[in-house]
Amino acid sequence: MRFRLTPQETSFYDLFAAAADNLLTGSKLLMEFLAADPATRVEIAERMRAAEHAGDDATHAIFHQLNSTFVTPFDREDIYRLASRLDDVMDFMEEAVDLVVLYEIDELPKGVAEQIEVLGRAAELTAEAMPHLRTMENLTEYWIELNRLENQADQIHRRLLAHLFNGTYPTLEVMKLKQVVDVLEEAADAFEHVANTVESIVVKES
Repeated sequence: MRFRLTPQETSFYDLFAAAADNLLTGSKLLMEFLAADPATRVEIAERMRAAEHAGDDATHAIFHQLNSTFVTPFDREDIYRLASRLDDVMDFMEEAVDLVVLYEIDELPKGVAEQIEVLGRAAELTAEAMPHLRTMENLTEYWIELNRLENQADQIHRRLLAHLFNGTYPTLEVMKLKQVVDVLEEAADAFEHVANTVESIVVKES
């Protein structure tokens, strides 16, 4: 670990943990949304929107702390990057839910459930990993597993696209569903970006 003469601000760790916990909330809302009757999805979407606002608040709190703290636990640009990438995940999950409601999609392809399962596991791992930033230890398995999950998400996404373009769905429905599955894939990519940022931080601080 890098030697420091000045005590560093520790509240960043709590803020990152809170942001990651909020992603876990978002992933659970995604699962609830998928299983819900279409008539009840609007209410779940509102809760997802509230979670997205909470994510924005967490991000802004990190930025505010960054702007008002002289000594930071690791590089300032890495703090900014990690906060932004955690926020990206929540934005994509909320966007997927919003698209389903706006497009009035009643039934989603079965593969969407697999996408959401991957996102749920990624959220669990991310929430478990953030507290380890305090020591920079026991994080290697986290980013390795996130990389594996993102590869799995890629495969699911490709199968979904093949299914959408096999002639089963009307053209307009294909366009709507493709947007949803693409945004869920972006959420999986964003989780991997979080893990890559954590890996970069650990390497720098080692």
